[in-house]
Amino acid sequence: MRALVQRVSDARVLVDDVVIGQTGPGLLILICAMQGDTEAQADALAAKVAKLRIFKDDAGKMNRSLLDTGGGALVVSQFTLAADTSRGNRPGFSAAAPPAEAERLYQHFAQAVRTLGPVVETGQFGADMALSLTNDGPVTIWLDTAP
Repeated sequence: MRALVQRVSDARVLVDDVVIGQTGPGLLILICAMQGDTEAQADALAAKVAKLRIFKDDAGKMNRSLLDTGGGALVVSQFTLAADTSRGNRPGFSAAAPPAEAERLYQHFAQAVRTLGPVVETGQFGADMALSLTNDGPVTIWLDTAP
């Protein structure tokens, strides 16, 4: 699985101009299930994201996790993280998991993060969504479960 994790002051996702998910201070997690991904990989990635020490401690060092801060998470499916641009200017997405499998793993990932304690809201799988966020730092980290 692939994730683009952004530390945010706030983030929200809209579908048809209606807010369907949002978070205050915490993480915006864009997630993509890849061909061959498993629930075990989703669980491992959820734990990694929740424990990632990218929030400031009292000394101003990135030393606290989402679990430490009590922040929330907005999890949004983003199949374009599977983009392959190695053969020209039009990206290919064949490395992404098929839609039914991708949706299942996306929901599993969101639930795995939720199980660890943070309040988790989500986007709508397959919908045309509009995201707005205030990236805090900015801190943006790419994670990939592939070796």
